[in-house]
Amino acid sequence: MRAVVTDAEVTLADVLSLRLAIDEPLADGAELVLRHRATTTERRVPLGASATKARDATLAVSLAPLTLTPGRWDAYLAQDGPRARLRSVDPGFSLDHLDTYALSRRSLAYRAYRTQGGFLALKIDKVEPLAEVRAVWFREGRFEVTGLLAFTGLDDDESRHEARLALRRSEPEAELSAAATVQGVRFHAALSLCDVVDAAPERPGVWEPVLEVDGLPGPLRLGSRLDDVDGKRRRLHYPAARIDGVPIRPCYTADDELRIEVGG
Repeated sequence: MRAVVTDAEVTLADVLSLRLAIDEPLADGAELVLRHRATTTERRVPLGASATKARDATLAVSLAPLTLTPGRWDAYLAQDGPRARLRSVDPGFSLDHLDTYALSRRSLAYRAYRTQGGFLALKIDKVEPLAEVRAVWFREGRFEVTGLLAFTGLDDDESRHEARLALRRSEPEAELSAAATVQGVRFHAALSLCDVVDAAPERPGVWEPVLEVDGLPGPLRLGSRLDDVDGKRRRLHYPAARIDGVPIRPCYTADDELRIEVGG
């Protein structure tokens, strides 16, 4: 049978919601098969039959009971013979939905998406509280960053939280900090670039920014993960600023965490 996913979404309750366009009804014994791309581990979910004359089907699959491990899982439909990968016309991407999904405290984040070849897949990541970066820039001699607090469980309201931005480096060891603004789950922070250069002028180095928020158990790393751009270190390049002749620029690690490179 021919089946195409026309709508795919992982709901706030971690339920995979699918709408399929089908050329024949689903029969008893039909299964959704999820296959881990790296390990080839599989999970099979019985779907049940659809109406006799149906040309579409709506499916809801609770993901948590399937004990899916982090990684990418390809989706197949099995019915009356060999299984086939599920084609998809839905990119499965909504920035607003990702923001809303990240408001809850989670240890695993599930995302449905369309592969480059046009098939349905799931991306599953281990997650921890994060300061999600939405904008970063250098202006008027300052490093500034804005974004939202992800996976913390804080409410997206008007309440204010005491916070500070800290920059840390290990060789030579140094730390700088400045007050930050956190309202609900939105944050803004700024720190003097002159202070960064003066803290360790003798050699180049890389600084790690973290956001410390009152009421949260530990500092939040700054990163950018709530979008469809993986590998920002290769794809996203910021111009360098020069402070007293020293080049400074923001960059990302291989894990999409923000860093500040000084010198070099």
